[in-house]
Amino acid sequence: MIVDTINNASLYTGLHPLFAKAFEYLKDNDLSKLEDGTTEIEPGLKAIVSTKKGKTPEESLTKFECHDKNIDIQVCIKGVENIGWKPREKCKTINGDYNAEKDVQFYHEIPDMYFQLTDHQFVIFYPTDVHAPMIGNDVIKKIVFKVKI
Repeated sequence: MIVDTINNASLYTGLHPLFAKAFEYLKDNDLSKLEDGTTEIEPGLKAIVSTKKGKTPEESLTKFECHDKNIDIQVCIKGVENIGWKPREKCKTINGDYNAEKDVQFYHEIPDMYFQLTDHQFVIFYPTDVHAPMIGNDVIKKIVFKVKI
């Protein structure tokens, strides 16, 4: 897991060939005007914009998730988002079968830690990162890039 600000995004473009394209998309668009929905940027890279009321930790933990075939770059556009995290190697209690179509595995676990994202901060989640996003009291606008491994 990596947590940083959009201003430092260039530090991470060498980690995956599509990271540069994702961060370029952030630079080239007025994030406040992005509408909710999914955009295919290029094969292997899509952006999902959502504006939703934050969840309680308990609600978010019902979908304590990780992915096998994608890396998530989650960017807080506006609001305050808390996220639970735990390394996958410590997660022992699977919550349902792996969904290959949605590339998601859920776990019934308690996060090792919570952290907060605010405007123009991002987190990169690898398949080793189990996460519970969208925890907050108010509306959160975010963009999630799905980067195919």
